[in-house]
Formats: sequence, structure tokens, C-alpha cells
Amino acid sequence: MNRSDGLVRRSVKPRENGGAEGGLNANTPDDNQEAIDGLKDQEDNIDDGDSKETRLTLMEEVLLLGLKDKEGYTSFWNDCISSGLRGCILIELGLRGRVMIEKSGMRRRGLCTRKLILKSDQQTGDVLLDEALKHIKETDPPETVQSWIEYLSGETWNPLKLRYQLKNVRERLAKNLVEKGVLTTEKQNFLLFDMTTHPLSDNVVKCRLVKKIQDSVLSKWVNDPQRMDKRMLALIFLAHASDVIENAFAPLNDDDYEVAMKRVRELLDLDFETEAAKPNANEILWAVFMAFTK
Repeated sequence: MNRSDGLVRRSVKPRENGGAEGGLNANTPDDNQEAIDGLKDQEDNIDDGDSKETRLTLMEEVLLLGLKDKEGYTSFWNDCISSGLRGCILIELGLRGRVMIEKSGMRRRGLCTRKLILKSDQQTGDVLLDEALKHIKETDPPETVQSWIEYLSGETWNPLKLRYQLKNVRERLAKNLVEKGVLTTEKQNFLLFDMTTHPLSDNVVKCRLVKKIQDSVLSKWVNDPQRMDKRMLALIFLAHASDVIENAFAPLNDDDYEVAMKRVRELLDLDFETEAAKPNANEILWAVFMAFTK
């Protein structure tokens, strides 16, 4: 599968219909971008735009990008976000120093064949992360990153590994965002059943997230993945793997949109093995990225 598949597709709905689907508060793209740009002056005086109350994990950021603002649920046609969120979990554990990729050894084994191993079993305080960490700790012999994404998603033919599946991940993440004041909780009726939904309640947090992604590939682009913030690099890759990156770029004007997409394609076309072998590279990031290209 081409790493750039699915990137260049942009649907723009008539203004009278409220803009592109999944846009911020169903405004037109121009309105959304004005709201995002309006945060610029505020951002100059805020450390990374996040307070303790609104600091989000990678999983929460990807889910927030995928949620329809007013409806409060992800697209029924998105079958990528489930595995994407599991990739976020592994990267979060890696960035927090809980797991790592085993050494390549004398034979210089590739990222795909090297195992994910426990580095520290200290709890993170996040229920999902600690549940995944517990599974990794108890597994002997260790497994590859690709296998862990499958196990945590429940997408495995091995019945003995089904116990590793993390259940109700989207709902649990949404509840975290409700506790942080970003989302709210409602009940919606869908003909034959009722469904709990989580519409957006704090537009500033999502605007800030979208602006952060846009800036990373536009005004703050560094043209070198090794110099990029590792968390932002992971967010771009996992948002693409989860098929929600379009929601961050839809409000842009045509010229900026093309530049943003071109730069994301440049990241997707990198040689992950080469990048992982560079000094100070975080190997688990590149191993997860590679897992989504297989």
C-alpha cells in the first residue's frame, strides 16, 4: 500500500449547508480558519497552548480530530481509527519511557522484526496506558509492534491473544475529554437504538489543536523529521493512519492546503529504517509508523 494513499481528497460543501463535514462547529472553512488564526496572539503568551486542564494525550488528540463537533461521534465509514488509536497508545508509552524497541543486534534486524520490550513498569496514571502496559509486561516472549497493534485492537486470529484487546477505547477516551471539559455527553436516538454521543463543548481546545497541526507543516515547518517535535511528528502520522488528518487541513485556503498535503506526503515517503538508525531517534515512533504501511 502506498503510504500517500488517501491523502489528496478534499470535499467542499456549499456554504449554505454549513461547510465541510466534520468542520469546527459546522462553520464554513473560511470561518473555521478565522477562528483558528484568531488564537495566534493568545498562543504567543501560552506555553504550547495547553494548561494542565487541557493537556491531551495523543489518543485524545486523534479522537478529537475525528469527532464530528455537533454530532459527537466519529464517521461510521472510518475503519482506520481503531488501530490508529492503538498505535497512539504504543507511542505514548514510548515517549513516557515505559517501552522501547529491542536492539537490532549484529545482524541489523529491521524494525518490523524487532520486539517491543518493557523499559519501566511504573504506572502512568492513565487507565488505558496502564492497561496496555500491564499486557506488555505479562507477555513472554515479547511481541513486535505490528502484533501489539493487532492484539490491542482485537484483530487477531489467535484466540489466546484476544484477552489483550482494549475494549471501548473511543468511549473511554471521550469520557476523558468530558472530564477535561472539552466534550459533553448526550443521548441520541438512531431509529432502533439510543447512542451516547459526545459533542464538542470547548471549541478553543480543538481550534488550538488544529492550529498546532497546521503550523507544524506551514509556518513552523523545519524540513527535517529529526528536528521536529516527536509528539507532533507522531500526531501527524497517526492522524493520517486514523484517516482524520483531512479534518485539520480542510479549513485552509487552497494554496496552504496543497503545501500542507505535500509536506505530509514527504514525511510518509521517508525511509523509516534509515530515520530510526539516526542518532537520538526514537525507534518506537518509526516502528509504529512502519507498522501502518504494511
